[in-house]
Amino acid sequence: MKTTKLWGTTALAILTGITPALSQVTALGEGEGEVSIVAWAGYIERGETDKAFDWVTKFEADTGCKVSVKTANTSDEMVALMNEGGFDLVTASGDASLRLIAGGRVQPINTDLIPSWSAVDERLKNAPWHTVDGVHYGTPYMWGPNVLMYNTEVFKEAPTSWNVVFEKMDLPDGKSNEGRVQAYDGPIHIADAAQYLMFHKPDLGITSPYELNEDQYKAALDLLRGQRALVGRYWHDAFIQMDDFKNEGVVASGSWPFQVNLLKSEGLPIASTIPQEGATGWADTTMMHVDSKHPTCAYKWMEHSLASNLQSDLAVWFGANPSVPAACTDGRGMLTAEGCTANGMDDFDKIRFWTTPTANCSQGEGACVPYYRWVSDYIGVIGGR
Repeated sequence: MKTTKLWGTTALAILTGITPALSQVTALGEGEGEVSIVAWAGYIERGETDKAFDWVTKFEADTGCKVSVKTANTSDEMVALMNEGGFDLVTASGDASLRLIAGGRVQPINTDLIPSWSAVDERLKNAPWHTVDGVHYGTPYMWGPNVLMYNTEVFKEAPTSWNVVFEKMDLPDGKSNEGRVQAYDGPIHIADAAQYLMFHKPDLGITSPYELNEDQYKAALDLLRGQRALVGRYWHDAFIQMDDFKNEGVVASGSWPFQVNLLKSEGLPIASTIPQEGATGWADTTMMHVDSKHPTCAYKWMEHSLASNLQSDLAVWFGANPSVPAACTDGRGMLTAEGCTANGMDDFDKIRFWTTPTANCSQGEGACVPYYRWVSDYIGVIGGR
């Protein structure tokens, strides 16, 4: 049986000026037979890409909940799909999660109904991208950095700076980087530009790539307009990006460990690095639609998502970090302590995680450029304006 409880949302009212009515499941009933999930590519595997990676088949057999997945390529696409409805869960990054909460698209999570909640990394349990006024709106899933992926035949040594994708130059093979690099097809890429400027132009006074005043924001857009002349394609589909590295002469781009690992597994000359400027990153949260039609199956999946063997194998598959630290060492999956270290488990405090930019920020009320401006202006950048 599903019953509901109303929650206050003061922080959301400050963020958006609205106070959505939200409900929380207080008891589970019989499984409804299915659960639909909006997810990043590679996040919900059933062995179709590689038979060794399957964390869906046994879940379906054990619970009777058939899993269907809609792959989303950007956070904006995730928000749009959740706004349309018809899904139970979404693996949202920090630049989408607060928008989903503020828009009343997701409901509070009753952690008492998730037995493995106690195993979640303490650094993630109360993370601000899924916790508002002490209320949890999701279950942590996976986290990691946005890496610089590069072709090792062009770069005999790892690039030390993101300048290879931001500034016009000849690469180590003597050829220009024009048309040979890519950038992410999402407004959150403005934060990558801002982080680059934090290192190279400290006089701008940027302290967070997600909190930009008008001058800082203009500088980031100017950098991106210059980058426009270099970019062969703005990528959002992980598999198309991989094809571009294989067949279209792309040699450097911001990317995810997922693409890096798959290309390396195919024997391609690919590696990745986090340059001297650091990296933005993502901490993804499984969130439940406010109108979920399959709440019991949804809760069963959220519990399943925290199993250390799933977390372990997903971390190996995606090249990311588990939200359950025990997955690094308990031997239930493929991951090892050395693998966690290689994936950046100890670098949590060095990553600037995606979050939704708002006008009210640490620089003052109304001091920062809000996300809707990022959306419209980045469209302009891509369009050459």
